[in-house]
Amino acid sequence: MISFPNAKINLGLHVVARRPDGFHNIESCFYPVGWTDVLEMVEAEALQFSSSGLPIPGEAAHNLCLKAYAALKKDFHLPPVHIHLHKVIPIGAGLGGGSADAAFAVKLLNDKFELGLTPERMEDYVRPLGSDCAFFIQNKPLYCYEKGDRFADIAVDLQGYWIGLVNPALHVSTPEAYAGIVARPPAVPLRDVLARPVEAWKDALGNDFERTVFARYPAIAAVKEKLYEAGAVYASMSGSGATVYGIFKEPVPLREHFPAEYTVWPDL
Repeated sequence: MISFPNAKINLGLHVVARRPDGFHNIESCFYPVGWTDVLEMVEAEALQFSSSGLPIPGEAAHNLCLKAYAALKKDFHLPPVHIHLHKVIPIGAGLGGGSADAAFAVKLLNDKFELGLTPERMEDYVRPLGSDCAFFIQNKPLYCYEKGDRFADIAVDLQGYWIGLVNPALHVSTPEAYAGIVARPPAVPLRDVLARPVEAWKDALGNDFERTVFARYPAIAAVKEKLYEAGAVYASMSGSGATVYGIFKEPVPLREHFPAEYTVWPDL
């Protein structure tokens, strides 16, 4: 069986409080986009994981897809499988690519072996694997809160707009993104801002990580500026960076605006 784990972007991102467990509570709207990896799973004589495409840091034995398999294996009699991941979504880029791979692995296992898991049960299995993982089970626009792993429905629909993403070949670690962050609720609730027309988001919808990340990495700030120069009605960094997206009224050939080493999706 084969599936296509997709990326997400953050429409607004606020760090609202520090938690007793050392993590932070956030609020954001996660929105799925069509930039995808390719995940294939077939039965095998022994459990295997292989990958192609972008290099994946760390040992293959620790890949989230294998951790997803192990989580289900505790409760179900699963035969061994060979998992192959073709990695396309940039890693550590604020797009949730690794989290999507883990969630889609659970969905593939559920379908392939007819486990009968509800979306809620699948969310419970992947939630311990990473804060973004559970989002990709429903994989639709959702208001996300607490660690970003609790959800509520939200009426946000960008159909009719075109979304372009630019990754400037930089890696921003989560600890450095959080350095200097002051956790506090936003002046205007995120839901209220997102209820406004997209054209009104520019001066009202923000990502709290931009202040610290842009100061350390001016090249990421420059991507946002170039997206506005290219005609975006709204642009923002996704997650804790380094990818920046722009929302446009029509497709734009973004490649011509950025250096060759930058990754642009879609590459028109």
